[in-house]
Amino acid sequence: MPKETKTKLRERAAAIAAILAEEYPEATTALDHKSAFELLIATILAAQCTDARVNQISPALFSRWPDARAMATATQAEMEVAVKSTGFFRNKAKNVIAAAKRIVERHAGEVPASMEDLTALPGVARKTANVVLGSWFRAPVGVVVDTHCQRLSRRLALSRHDDPVRIERDLMDVLPPASWTPFAHQLVFHGRRVCASQTPRCAMCKLRELCPSRQDVKGARALPGKYDEKPAPRGRTS
Repeated sequence: MPKETKTKLRERAAAIAAILAEEYPEATTALDHKSAFELLIATILAAQCTDARVNQISPALFSRWPDARAMATATQAEMEVAVKSTGFFRNKAKNVIAAAKRIVERHAGEVPASMEDLTALPGVARKTANVVLGSWFRAPVGVVVDTHCQRLSRRLALSRHDDPVRIERDLMDVLPPASWTPFAHQLVFHGRRVCASQTPRCAMCKLRELCPSRQDVKGARALPGKYDEKPAPRGRTS
C-alpha cells in the first residue's frame, strides 16, 4: 500500500468521522452524572473498571457526598467501603477525597475548567481531564484515548503508535477540534458494537471502505494491536 499523504489522511479521517457521527448520533459518555464534580469523580473511579459498575455505585455515593465540600469530609475508611467494588479501592478512595479537598481549598468548591488545574488534582491525568473538559465544559483541548480509541485508531491507520499521548496528538492533527469529543465517544460505540478486539465484524462495518485493516479483502493489513497472531516462521507450517 502506498504511503498516505497528510492531506489524504485528513480527508480519510474526516470521512470516518462523518460516518461515525451518522451511525452513532447518540454517542456520549456512559458515566451517569449530573454535575462536573460527579463526572470527575466517576471518571476517576472508572479507571480499570467498567462504566456500568461505576454507575451502580454512583447514586449512593453522590447521595451521601453530593459535592466537593461534602466529599472532602469523608474518611478513608468510609470511602473505601463506598467504592470497593470498583477495584483498587484504597487508592481510589484516597484520590477522590484528596481531589475534593483540593477543589475546596484552591477552587472554592468548583471543579476547575482548565487542563492545568484539572491535572493538578490527585488521581487526575490527561485522559480524565479530557473527559471533563469535553463532555461537561464543552471545551475540549484534546481527545479522550481509552482502550477502544487506542485500538481503533491503529486499525484505521489514523495513528501507528501504541502510546495514548502520541495517539491523541495524531488524532488532534487530522481532526478539527469540534470533532475531538464526539469522535472519541463514537469510537467507543463502534468498538463495542462492531469492531471487537479479536473478532471484528468487517462485513457489516460502515467504515470498511476506509479501513486498510479490514479482513474481508485480499492483502488487507494485519490487524494491529496486542491481539495480533504471530506469523509462523518461514519454512514451517502450523
